[in-house]
Amino acid sequence: MISKKEEPVTENPWSKLKAFTDARVGLGRSGISVPTKHLLAFQLAHAQAIDAVHTQLDADGLADQLMAQDWAQDWMKHCAPLLLHSRATDRATYLQRPDYGRRLDDASANKLDEHRASTSQEYDLAIVVVDGLSSLAIEQNTLPFLQALSSYIKGWNLAPICFVKQGRVAIGDDVCERLHAKCVLVLVGERPGLSSPDSLGLYLTWGGKVGYTDAYRNCISNVRPAGLVYQEAARKAFYLLNEARTLKLSGVKLKDRSDDDLIMDTSKESKNFLIS
Repeated sequence: MISKKEEPVTENPWSKLKAFTDARVGLGRSGISVPTKHLLAFQLAHAQAIDAVHTQLDADGLADQLMAQDWAQDWMKHCAPLLLHSRATDRATYLQRPDYGRRLDDASANKLDEHRASTSQEYDLAIVVVDGLSSLAIEQNTLPFLQALSSYIKGWNLAPICFVKQGRVAIGDDVCERLHAKCVLVLVGERPGLSSPDSLGLYLTWGGKVGYTDAYRNCISNVRPAGLVYQEAARKAFYLLNEARTLKLSGVKLKDRSDDDLIMDTSKESKNFLIS
């Protein structure tokens, strides 16, 4: 038997911090090495991150699931979901040529142009679902987030929802411009970390056009049950959407004050204690 003085794992006093973070801190040691359970957990997380990047998105299946939801019928008022593809023909090309992932291929561009020519609708918002670097994030988080968002955007005129394979954030600008939408919200699988292979990112752009940089976008990151929960992400997204529609701008000029506790009373009877 191993005596208490010869425990195989030496605990680290910093291990208490693991209650506050998913970061690998305070792992302890076994001799001069990392304990086996932590090594295996790291290898599993690394494998999950690789799978998230390389697994293909089942866009058809996800679109079918969306169409079956009662709360999603506003997205089908004008057209069923549109299945699109970037100029990256396969995953290897997508990873090696980021520029190909920012533009639609010819067939997808023509599909959007034909839809735009067939309708006189003026769209307030285009929602674009993009696999990005984690199809797992899209498959797990898209429908719950959209359900949370749907209660906020009742009354908005929505473009047909678009599912894009092998796409990056900027491809939303291509979709927005072709549909003549006032604003675009891109849901994209974020680059997986070693504790978050399923993180969804949201990118909002007012009047998206091809060539826009990230300076024109607002970002909400880490949307998932273990991160920013769906209802809170939807609240933040709607705040930014509403502000973008009011001010007709986005990006660095649009500040996210959705968490501000200060409520200003601008009535004549109220005085601002800071300047009175």
